[in-house]
Amino acid sequence: MSLHLEAQQFLFSAQKGVLSTHSVKFAGYPFGSVTPFVLNHQGMPVILISSLAEHTKNIIENANVSLLVFNNENDLQANARLTLLAKAEQTDKNNALIRARYLRYMPQAESYFDAHDFSFYTLYITHGRYIAGFGKMGWIEGDDFQVPTNPLFTEEAGILDHMNADHADNLKAYCQHYHQTETTRATMIGIDSLGFDVRIDSEQQLRFSFPQAINNAQEARAALVAMAKACRA
Repeated sequence: MSLHLEAQQFLFSAQKGVLSTHSVKFAGYPFGSVTPFVLNHQGMPVILISSLAEHTKNIIENANVSLLVFNNENDLQANARLTLLAKAEQTDKNNALIRARYLRYMPQAESYFDAHDFSFYTLYITHGRYIAGFGKMGWIEGDDFQVPTNPLFTEEAGILDHMNADHADNLKAYCQHYHQTETTRATMIGIDSLGFDVRIDSEQQLRFSFPQAINNAQEARAALVAMAKACRA
């Protein structure tokens, strides 16, 4: 797997990082804050932040930001991590598709939408530095993180409804076969060109990667059927 594809898959598997902005209060200093995020269908991180937050004030003055992404590992320096350089741009928080996708991953944030001072910001990646492990690292251009526009964004909700209503057993089989995890409940919460995400009964989230990128519901169906067959083999 190429370094940029591995970095993309790593980014899709993560949901939190450290956002660094240019401090307005203390000029010349970076300001770091823990920030959850959800990727949109183009592979760009979307954050939901308050206008009262220090990092939002900083972004308004200087939209150039950095996001350090990592997973829950005991030894962070020995495991993969990704540093993204990006430009932050305010995004309509009433966009129904983005809002629905964000809340499937971050249901605890629903009350924030009732607060007028919360807004979406999309981080448009310009460069990335991915460290996969000792001796395997490199810079990646922002365009390499970009997922081409395709119909999945509008088809996602229908795919999820179908899988959760009619193929719950397959979802549990995926968890067992690909992650060696048994569960009594599995819910698909998102699907994109590179894979899909399932929340299991312990509230743990599992990422499943497709062997090759998909672009629409028909290709998603074919990939999911092939995975189900592999579970039964």
